Amino acid sequence: MFETVQRDGVTVHTVPSLFARCGVGIAFSERTGGMSRAPYASLDLAAHVGDEPAAVDANRGRLLEAIGIGSLAERLTCAEQVHGAATVEVNAAVAGSGARAASGRPPVAGTDALWTRARGVPLMLLFADCVPVIIVKPSVPAVAVVHAGWRGAAAGIVGSAARVLGALGGPDDLEAYVGAHIGPCCYEVGDEFLSHFDNAFVTITAASPRLDLGAAVADDLERSGVPKERQWHLGICTAHSTDRFFSYRSEGRTGRHGALAVIL
Repeated sequence: MFETVQRDGVTVHTVPSLFARCGVGIAFSERTGGMSRAPYASLDLAAHVGDEPAAVDANRGRLLEAIGIGSLAERLTCAEQVHGAATVEVNAAVAGSGARAASGRPPVAGTDALWTRARGVPLMLLFADCVPVIIVKPSVPAVAVVHAGWRGAAAGIVGSAARVLGALGGPDDLEAYVGAHIGPCCYEVGDEFLSHFDNAFVTITAASPRLDLGAAVADDLERSGVPKERQWHLGICTAHSTDRFFSYRSEGRTGRHGALAVIL
C-alpha cells in the first residue's frame, strides 16, 4: 500500500492510490534531505526543539515541494502538541496556524489531533518515536492527523479522532495509515508505566516489560470503527532506524519528522 518517493533528497512514504480515489494526499517524512545541522540533521520540521527557525522553514518548504504542494505553504497548519487527548477541527479561520517556525500565527494550542474537511489545507504533526496516525474518511472526504505518545494512546486519542470522522455520516469507510514509531523491541518500561494500559488494550500482557504502542493504536482504531483490514502500518522502528528517522529515546536532543495530510 505504501510507496516510497524521493525528490531532491527528501524521502516520504505516501499512498498514491488513496489520492487517486478521493483526492486525499498523505505523507510520512524521513529525516534526510534538509538544511538543519546536527543534532537536528537534516530535515527537521519542528519549531520547538532548538533548531534554527530559518532551517526549519526551509525544510518545511522542501517537504511541501517534494510532495507537490509547495503553493500551500502559507496554509500549512501545525499544533502545539502536549501529549494530550484533544482533537481540533481546522477550518478556514484556523488554516495557516503554525505554518512558520518563527513568525506568523502560532500553532493550534494544546492539541495532538487535527482534522479537517477543508480543501487545500495541509495538516502536519511532528514525531520522534511517538505514533503518527492519519485517518481518512474518503466518502466526505475528511482527514485527521494524530500524534499518539504513550499518554495520548492510553487516553484513547486515536479512537477519539476516528469517532469524530465516523460521526460525519455517510458510508462506513474509515481508513488509517500509521507511520514509523518506536517498536516494542526498543520500548522497555516499568510495571507502573504499563499499568496505564491495563484492562484497556488487548495488546498488554503482565509478563512483558515492553510496550507495543503500535498494537495499542491498532486496537483502539479497530474498536472505533477502523477494522484491521483498513489499517496500514509502515512497520519501521524509529529507534532502530536513526539514519532515516528521528528518535528521542535513542538520541535525546534531536529533530522531528512529520505526518502530513491534505485534501485537494
